[in-house]
Amino acid sequence: MSDVVLMERVDDGVALLTLNRPDRLNAWTAEMQSTYFDLLEECAASEEVRAIVVTGAGRGFCAGADMQNLQALSEGDYDGASTVQDGRPVSFPLSIPKPVIAPINGPCAGMGLVHALMCDLRFAAADAKITTAFARGGLVAEHGSSWLLPRLVGHARALDLLMSARVLLGAEAAELGLVNRAVADGNVVEEALVYARELARECSPASMAAIKRQVYSDYDRTLPATMDEANRLMLESFTAPDFAEGVQSFVERRPPRFPPVSVRSAPPVRNASLVSQLRSAAEPDGVI
Repeated sequence: MSDVVLMERVDDGVALLTLNRPDRLNAWTAEMQSTYFDLLEECAASEEVRAIVVTGAGRGFCAGADMQNLQALSEGDYDGASTVQDGRPVSFPLSIPKPVIAPINGPCAGMGLVHALMCDLRFAAADAKITTAFARGGLVAEHGSSWLLPRLVGHARALDLLMSARVLLGAEAAELGLVNRAVADGNVVEEALVYARELARECSPASMAAIKRQVYSDYDRTLPATMDEANRLMLESFTAPDFAEGVQSFVERRPPRFPPVSVRSAPPVRNASLVSQLRSAAEPDGVI
């Protein structure tokens, strides 16, 4: 497998994926996307992996699409540009039945920000520079970012970030709700790993998979429909081994021993509305 994305099995059920083109600030390519998605699938299928952390090698997360590709495309050289031929959509990480956490350790722009948004949780170095970048390159809000950003930060703030393409720091990104937390002193990757280890150690993999499906499927459901589905799932959970283990571990005052979950054992997504919306909002085999 290509080394443009590396995978390290960290202790306590956590896998660390590292975008690995540090000499180019991990600029995005078609090869990187296919390798990244392949590794996500490998993590999804592994019973040893309960949480996934995705970061960048060197001093940045991802500076966006590779400039050589953008230059070729701007000159009409579509044969010379590396475009994504992978059939999996940019929203593919949302379908992984395990939490995917992105510690943004440095510059994160354009396509790099899109892929960070496609993770479930984001931490950012307080001084990390973040930008949508598209408008300053004569581009549009790519790959469903115009659909997802307003749902994270609100329409007015999303329009500001997209139309101005201004650079904001990780501290402001946390204030806006673009990232879950800002971390000072260069410890963002380690803090994300600590958080991921806690999820892997303390939380039911089956519960996390179900909750991830619920959150993304319920994006455009009504409240009554959401409550009906939640009640159905709740009744099912009462007969599941994880519920019994959760109660027993609490009574016995010990850490829980929840069974693993993999893509083979995870229930299918009943209504992947968010993924479907993003798939239709993004260009199918789009320009990277």
